[in-house]
Amino acid sequence: MNRKAVLTRWLVEGYKRNLSSLPMKLFIFFAFGLSVYQIWSVIFGNLDPLNQMAIHLAFILALTFLLYGYSQKEAVRSHKPSLIDYSFVVLAISAGIYFTFHAERIAVRIPIMNPLTGWDLFFGLVFIVLTIEATRRTIGFPIIVLVFIGFAYTLWGHHFDGLFGHREMSAVEFIEKLTYGFNGLWGSPISVAASFVFMFMLFGAFLQKSGAGEFFFRISTAIAGRTRGGSAKVAVLASAFFGSISGSPTANVVTTGNFTIPVSKKSGYTPAVAAAVEAAASTGGSILPPIMGSSAFLMAAVTQMSYGSIVIAALIPGVLYYVSLFAMVHFEAMRLDLPRPAKEDIPKVSEVLKEGWFYFIPLIVLVVLLVQGYSASRTGFYGLLAVIIVSWFRKETRMGVRKTYEALVDGARSSIPVTTACAAAGLIIAGIMTTGLGGKVTSIVLGLTEGMLFPTLILVMLICIVLGMGMPVAAAYILTAMLAGPALIELGVSVIAAHLFIVYFSIFSAITPPVAVAAYAAAGIAEANPNRVGLEAVKLGIVGFVVPFMFVLEPALLMDGSFVEVLLALLTAVIGVTALAGGVIGWLKTRTNVLERILLVVSGALSMYANLWTSVLGIVIIILVYVSQNKRKEEMPVRATELRS
Repeated sequence: MNRKAVLTRWLVEGYKRNLSSLPMKLFIFFAFGLSVYQIWSVIFGNLDPLNQMAIHLAFILALTFLLYGYSQKEAVRSHKPSLIDYSFVVLAISAGIYFTFHAERIAVRIPIMNPLTGWDLFFGLVFIVLTIEATRRTIGFPIIVLVFIGFAYTLWGHHFDGLFGHREMSAVEFIEKLTYGFNGLWGSPISVAASFVFMFMLFGAFLQKSGAGEFFFRISTAIAGRTRGGSAKVAVLASAFFGSISGSPTANVVTTGNFTIPVSKKSGYTPAVAAAVEAAASTGGSILPPIMGSSAFLMAAVTQMSYGSIVIAALIPGVLYYVSLFAMVHFEAMRLDLPRPAKEDIPKVSEVLKEGWFYFIPLIVLVVLLVQGYSASRTGFYGLLAVIIVSWFRKETRMGVRKTYEALVDGARSSIPVTTACAAAGLIIAGIMTTGLGGKVTSIVLGLTEGMLFPTLILVMLICIVLGMGMPVAAAYILTAMLAGPALIELGVSVIAAHLFIVYFSIFSAITPPVAVAAYAAAGIAEANPNRVGLEAVKLGIVGFVVPFMFVLEPALLMDGSFVEVLLALLTAVIGVTALAGGVIGWLKTRTNVLERILLVVSGALSMYANLWTSVLGIVIIILVYVSQNKRKEEMPVRATELRS
């Protein structure tokens, strides 16, 4: 296996083993048990939050040490866990049991009057050490480096003078803050992972097992397959469907990219562009309602806003991103003069809908319940039930006992990296909260930008991208939200706009070089240069980097305004992103010259900003460029005839 293939595999799978029969049976036992427990806790359980989180984390840690090796070499060579791995599994389960039995005492204890016992310290350390090792195996070193920097600052930051100094903290107090409070390991990241996120991971697994994945791919092919560059447009639509459900750009790339990338290459796209289309489309799935990946659930927990209100606010920006990406792919196909696929190779929309229209029902159930105010966990469960019910509409798709059992195991397996990342983020947050670093960073950010909004937005964007290069979206979001979110809010940005801004750039770090994990995964499939794929993906997904600035400046893009304001914002923004796509690719009606490209990019940006006069100016410029191009296109055949004569 070459180095590029090894890197791609690690980005997607971590140090994952191919387990032999006995360890696999043990893994399945724990995974099935975790899923059943989670469903029971949502419907029938009335557990203390600490119970819920401790049991969930214990299960996840046990699953991690069974499935993931301590290195890539060991994972490839060995098909069974080592004695150390089994010891870690036993310790994880023991810690979960200990915290479960002592949850009530831990929840009500007063630290000054009830100091930690020796066993408290031991099992607290067990959770800390195992969480760090599990995160290293599943996510990698960058987030672990941040964890240790946070630990060092918390324990020895009292030696600093001035702004960065804080009071001295003993090792015992440090362990207490990490594992016996609700701002550390048991903070909002693991709380969300143990409830909302897990249920939607299960929902996604059930959708896949029911045959919905194949249906969404076929309906994407039927809708876009007949047009020029149809294969890449299919990748855009299919990845939008999958990405909203999976919430993981790299997982989405591997799921849909193994088919869409080779087909796009055969239809005429270069390997780098074919991979970039898949990477950009897969990454965008995490901003597309109704599910939006794990970061949206974390946002709901951090902001104390309903998940339904977040979904509604994120709808227009998500649609704009995919309108732009679709336009980019179309203009690129026109520029390359790609042929249309043969009609007989493309299924009819009516035929595909007739076979699987019912797969839309679970998604409608999710939207309706979320808007009505149901909790995200219960909504996910009802969506899961809806998947099982609709699968029985056709004999070929019915989910029986075996498929249901497999979906429960797959859901638990897919939740491992998200949970370990959230647990590690909780460890970092403990240092931020206990040392007062969050407030200090806000002061530093505002000091560097002199309290000006636009420079502050740029700085927060850079923080998100840098953090997102080394960790999953959920962890990058929660850390930036704690560190830099208050600075945006202090400058008058609404809570939802500030946090969606952070979510966007935490997500799009997946295609931002030099460490663009989604681009790397796509490059491995396309056999292309990862950095070239990353640059192409940024170009194709440029609207994802522009829209957040627009909705901060114009709340109507987040449906914050009257019906007329929102409608105007939507219409002008659609025109704007289409013009921007034409300028970036260099095509509208025909090939653009340098001046036309500049005018399209500028007019696109003006139209996206939902101010009446800027929108009118932008649209006028777009019309002038369009008329100029249309006239030039009409003259081309005449000139060609004159030259031949």
